[in-house]
Amino acid sequence: MCGRFFVAGAPETYRTFYRYPELPNFPPRYNVAPTQPVAVVIQEGGQRHFRLMRWGFWPGWLKDPRDFPLVINARSETIAEKASFKNALRHRRCVFLADGFYEWRREGEGRKAVRTAFAVRRRDGAPMALAGLWETWASADGSEVDTAAIVTTGANGTMAAVHDRMPVILAPETVATWLDGLAAGPVEALRLCRPCPDEWLRLDPVGARVNDARNDDAGLIEPAGSYAPASDAERAPPPDDDAQGSLF
Repeated sequence: MCGRFFVAGAPETYRTFYRYPELPNFPPRYNVAPTQPVAVVIQEGGQRHFRLMRWGFWPGWLKDPRDFPLVINARSETIAEKASFKNALRHRRCVFLADGFYEWRREGEGRKAVRTAFAVRRRDGAPMALAGLWETWASADGSEVDTAAIVTTGANGTMAAVHDRMPVILAPETVATWLDGLAAGPVEALRLCRPCPDEWLRLDPVGARVNDARNDDAGLIEPAGSYAPASDAERAPPPDDDAQGSLF
């Protein structure tokens, strides 16, 4: 968790909420998937900035990304200790622009298992500030790629009915602390890595079309009522976002 999310608001909504000077113009995205470009907020030189990065973290010491596992989530319980993340935790924290994320509840076992997709968003309709870490990876030829991962924690009571983990969702008043690595070190940042209050979240079952990352339209986040997968393709699970490779 989390393996998909959505960014449904107008660009000015996020600019006002996060107070960055850039004026990006981007369309809504209703099914953001791993390895795709994602919009994040960072802080450099005491000022916030909008940036586009790759969703899939590559440590700076990495030699060949082709031999590296897909790392889209970083477990808050280990980021202070793991070589992959500890420098990013100290110096390169970010917030993913999002209005919500998807999670799948699994019922049954094996080939008969059914996964019900849920859209998870804030009850108050505010942007959902997902805590993240970022790193710039440089290839041997000097080209650079900015990469990022979402920080996760254990599920709160609301999410526990669907999954045992969730993203770290920051309160608006704690975004500044998370982004400011100079004023707030790893200890202060880790204090924010806890499940958000249950009452913040609304969970709606949505249709099976969200399982296919090629689908990207507003209908994906509409509540679907009862859910029953209609085909093997719809039963396909989302990316295995908890498989964090040998680095963890």
